[in-house]
Amino acid sequence: MPDPAMTDTLYDIAVIGGGVNGAGIARDAAGRGAKVLLLEQGDLASGTSSASTKLIHGGLRYLEHYEFGLVREALGERERLWQIAPHIIWPMRFVLPHVQGLRPRWLLRLGLFLYDHIGGRRALPATQSIDLRKHPAGKPLKPGYGPAFVYSDGWVDDARLVILNARDAADRGATILTRTPVEAIERSAEGWLIRSGTQEFRARAIVNAGGPAVLDLLKLSGEKTAKKMRLVRGSHIVVPRMFDHPYAYFFQIPDGRIFFAIPYQQDFTLIGTTDRDHHGPLRDVKASDEEIAYLCEAANAYFARSISPADVVWTYSGVRPLVDEGTGKPEAATRGYSFDLDLDDAGGAPLLSVFGGKITTYRHLSKDAVEKLQPHLPALAGKDWTAAAPLPGGDFPMQGIEDLKADLARTYPFLDGRTVDRIARAYGTRARAWLKDAPDMAALGETFGHGLTSAEVDYLVAQEWAETAEDVLWRRTKLGLRLDAAQVDKLKTYMGA
Repeated sequence: MPDPAMTDTLYDIAVIGGGVNGAGIARDAAGRGAKVLLLEQGDLASGTSSASTKLIHGGLRYLEHYEFGLVREALGERERLWQIAPHIIWPMRFVLPHVQGLRPRWLLRLGLFLYDHIGGRRALPATQSIDLRKHPAGKPLKPGYGPAFVYSDGWVDDARLVILNARDAADRGATILTRTPVEAIERSAEGWLIRSGTQEFRARAIVNAGGPAVLDLLKLSGEKTAKKMRLVRGSHIVVPRMFDHPYAYFFQIPDGRIFFAIPYQQDFTLIGTTDRDHHGPLRDVKASDEEIAYLCEAANAYFARSISPADVVWTYSGVRPLVDEGTGKPEAATRGYSFDLDLDDAGGAPLLSVFGGKITTYRHLSKDAVEKLQPHLPALAGKDWTAAAPLPGGDFPMQGIEDLKADLARTYPFLDGRTVDRIARAYGTRARAWLKDAPDMAALGETFGHGLTSAEVDYLVAQEWAETAEDVLWRRTKLGLRLDAAQVDKLKTYMGA
């Protein structure tokens, strides 16, 4: 039977889609006073939003496609996001080698000059010229690389970015429902009626933040759009660590594309991404053998130590929902975003569909989406507020992560250094919400390996919508890279109980 509490509630906004855009819009709208419902068919961040290259960046290569406005907007968001979430976002320096026969050195320097100056950079270091024959970043590379540039961008734990936006939305009154697929949408006297199994929900407005499924959700509503989507699959591989220094690499490929090689989870290197048009189902998207081989070959052109598909410890893939502007290659498709706002004949019952976007601009997109709805929803009375309000656990100085780790290490001396680092980076100041006043490891309950305890798992279930071992190991943490089969089974048994 439908939950009466759900059926009887009239929400101002129902957001459909629990990726970064949906969670960001729910947070923004809840903070402006709206009564918000977010519906996600699976787990939060279970699709595209946990399958990014984990970067908060302006998109240096988008300058080649003359997307100056998109790059400027994204660059302007880098330090804002670092400031509101300094536990899950931090600066990273990228090494871009000059390669004879590819983009000329003057073009790289011009692009990096624009990159440094059009986005309001303040705290991030500026670009530097280096000689890879003398710089630490040159040691893992094959001989022959000399001139290079080092520039700044940011790293993000993408899945936790989604979850923390949802957590903040809930803290501000939003209702977050996962594992709730939307099966029917229809206009009603009050706005919209949404059905999921035996449950019914009512809302004055709907935000369609379905990502790759945005057009499918539009079909459910019976509405049409002139916009076309281009679904592009981006795949990544993770291999044992290929270098010891903290720099990441931005590499060029002779086919005109680029890829990154990034320090990942202390013991690994993340390599990606590909750009392939995707025509299959949106569930269980996987890297093809051809994509894995392509990324290995690309890395082998630069690194002295070769890798093969046999070295890959994990792959992940996501489908990017890009606005189709008729461009040729997938990598040339715009990463910008746009909206479709549909109203009924009386100018009410708004249906706002979100097209495109990238993780770096999610907050700006969310602000724009809410402001498009404001004229039609009196409950949205507040002004833009998300640029300076910390995400949960991020209420400490943007350059204060080491102080936070030191404080946690003093308070909980029984935690090893790696666990302190992981906990600080995941939860920030909210780590104490589940560590509490524990005097030793035993006080945190059952242990599953690599610092994961039942106290943490219970917190993830109660506060972060985790329901399965996969939710915990691959989205709330990345301990799926470390726990063995017996440890995973132990966690599954615990969560099942």
